[in-house]
Amino acid sequence: MSASRIEPEHEQPTSDLLAALLDGMDAALCAFDAEGLITHWNREAERILGWPPEEAVGRRGFAGWAVRTADADEVQGRLMAVMGAPGRQVHEFALLRKDGGRVLVRTQSAGVRGADGKPAGVYCAFSEVHAQIDLERAIALSEALFEDASWGVVLVDVDLRPTVVNAHAARALSAGRSTLLGRPLGELIVQGVDELEGALHHVLAEGALPAPAEIWVTLRTAEGERRRCWRCGFLRLASPLAEEPVPLGVGWLFQDITAAKEAAQEADRLRFRTNQLYRASHAAAECEDPMEAAAAYLDYALAGFADHALIDLFAEGAERQEGGGKLVRAAATPSPEPGPSLLNSSGIPLRYAAGHPVLQAVERIGPVRASGAPADPDWAPDRQWPPGTAHALCAVLRSRGRTLGAVTFLRGASRAAFERPDAVYAESVAVRVAAAVDLARAVGGG
Repeated sequence: MSASRIEPEHEQPTSDLLAALLDGMDAALCAFDAEGLITHWNREAERILGWPPEEAVGRRGFAGWAVRTADADEVQGRLMAVMGAPGRQVHEFALLRKDGGRVLVRTQSAGVRGADGKPAGVYCAFSEVHAQIDLERAIALSEALFEDASWGVVLVDVDLRPTVVNAHAARALSAGRSTLLGRPLGELIVQGVDELEGALHHVLAEGALPAPAEIWVTLRTAEGERRRCWRCGFLRLASPLAEEPVPLGVGWLFQDITAAKEAAQEADRLRFRTNQLYRASHAAAECEDPMEAAAAYLDYALAGFADHALIDLFAEGAERQEGGGKLVRAAATPSPEPGPSLLNSSGIPLRYAAGHPVLQAVERIGPVRASGAPADPDWAPDRQWPPGTAHALCAVLRSRGRTLGAVTFLRGASRAAFERPDAVYAESVAVRVAAAVDLARAVGGG
């Protein structure tokens, strides 16, 4: 409990209030009158130096008890010199603990003026230097994170709304630092917000996650929607001033790893497709009928790539070179349920309208990608494709300088449209299918 000089009885409530305020401070505080006598000594000062208020109040300066005698005059002089000076002064002193140990403290002292405006004393707040340095480091780290960090840092309150956002995070979210504050995350993130908010709720309830989480999100930006992958770390923030931990929110740190994840996915996809072609080659080598080998290539290519596949061929002897010819369906996967490709020997010509993607591929001697409008139910039937088809990729079948036909890969609306790497893979399959078809015709089986 702190102590102070004896006050008149009518001033006792004011003295009690002052003592309570001083004892509630996190910093050690002592005060001197104009003569250098200690008038106030709070509980934090007792904790640091070990001297209780009863033994500290009333002493003249620190000489002989809280500071070495050889240093007493210098320390006292520097403390009292601030009494007539404006502002605060910062010093570092080595003080003595009651048990004889020494502790280095950093002080902030300022003059106190009486009712008449004349210097009346000095107050001095002090803390252990290492504690002060720790505080300064924490403040410096916080400022660096919110100004110079090369990853996103966002403080989210208990309502899951951003309260502080650093520059990197603002760029990643495609918004200004001030415009993000207080906005629900759902206004910024189109897809993936449920997973992100779930992680934040978990951290608020249970604490930090054991490992960083990788979350895919789709952002709403002025240029349109962008899909990104973030590696996220979360820290629960609690008030250091409360006896019981009071959650202030969550510190959310993240890095954009989209490029690395897409590169890894592409490498996995390429490895899988290469393996499928390898397996298809072995399966085709065991087929006596070259057309069955062509169908085998088709079946192995479908895995993870498309829902259905078709082989359309020009009639034998009418392979497209300079002129035309009718296309005939030679093989197709069953519809509506996928399964092994079925060979077709009906020879009925296909009635493809001008501008059909298959005809475009044959004309260009190159792959053609096409996607229908989601609201157009007739798009697929008009092109003689299974109902529900939303995306198509046509690759031309070429062998010995002749165009034999085309192979078509189809995807439903639940899958993404074909992209350029898909076209490269389709051409790799088409080369093998064309060789098998050519062989079938050479031996009279096609």
